[in-house]
Amino acid sequence: MRVIGSAALLAFSTPAFVHHSGAMFDLSKEVQVSGTVVEFHWSNPHANFKVSAKNPAGQEEIWAIEMNSPNNLVREGWKRTTLKPGDQATVTVRPLRDGQPGGQYVRIMLADGTVLGGEQKR
Repeated sequence: MRVIGSAALLAFSTPAFVHHSGAMFDLSKEVQVSGTVVEFHWSNPHANFKVSAKNPAGQEEIWAIEMNSPNNLVREGWKRTTLKPGDQATVTVRPLRDGQPGGQYVRIMLADGTVLGGEQKR
């Protein structure tokens, strides 16, 4: 019975650990993306948003940006209403390793010049 209980505990704890892995992001790089906010979701476990931006070839791409939890974002000055579709912004991300347009949020500069982010560079 202990073996079954231990196996069940392991089976359920591994997905939780994997979920919080940053392995899909290239933590050694930062990329800036400027464009128009398409979506913003203020939700747990991670807020997220999408930005429409032009790639180097001039084609529109939708960048999917994963953020921290809303609780952590509030500590950085975020509100549920900070972003809305149509807003212009420049976001700094750690890009996806697979080259797809997306990444892990580092900081953002809003159209009014406001900079939000835990690792601000000025």
